[in-house]
Amino acid sequence: MIRRRQHPEATVSTRRLEAYTDGVFAIAATLLVLDLTARTFAGVRTDADLWAALVGMAQPFFTFFISFLILSLMWRAHVEQFEHISRIDTLGTWINSARLFFIVLVPFTSTINNEFTDLVLGRMLLPLNFLLAIGCSWAQWAWAMRTHDRSMPDLPLAEARAQGGGALSALIISAGVVALSPLAGSLAFLLFLVDGPLTRPVVAPARRGRGRRAGAGRRLRRVTARPNSCSRA
Repeated sequence: MIRRRQHPEATVSTRRLEAYTDGVFAIAATLLVLDLTARTFAGVRTDADLWAALVGMAQPFFTFFISFLILSLMWRAHVEQFEHISRIDTLGTWINSARLFFIVLVPFTSTINNEFTDLVLGRMLLPLNFLLAIGCSWAQWAWAMRTHDRSMPDLPLAEARAQGGGALSALIISAGVVALSPLAGSLAFLLFLVDGPLTRPVVAPARRGRGRRAGAGRRLRRVTARPNSCSRA
């Protein structure tokens, strides 16, 4: 049996990979709620009992909220990446698959976080899970910049580097969350609140520049499309 070897620079469209990735993110985010629905309310007889039971679920609710929020932010980062990445090779596909591997683990590590929050390892597994997933997202963009001419030829390299700075800051913050989690538990995820102020000075100028260039391009097209006054005469 003869196996054909793919050319090292061969790429394929990202359409099916994007659809697959969207589906995995959606399933992982949905499975997060199973840890809440699996909990019983044995012994609840009155409104006061139910309120007390719900208050006792504050930790699982907070973990669910944080995990769902970070998954949503990571999905948005994925969407923004593939607004520019139009072609992908074998290595890029495997990097994306590694990211999805850690994404589908999030419901499991969220449950561990809730059940064993009194243990250091129990508090660290979920932040470590997100660190590895975010690391793969950063690696995905680093790969795209390295193969810039083939993977995203329509995006200037300077703008790609600026957006890579945003991905790197998220990775650094997630490492800080892991470091704080033995002491603060799930509250360490609040460190992500500083992500916006850190990345905005890096990413915003590139986006403004892209917007100005797009506006100039539109104005140029309108001018060149306008009938010449001499020809009308």
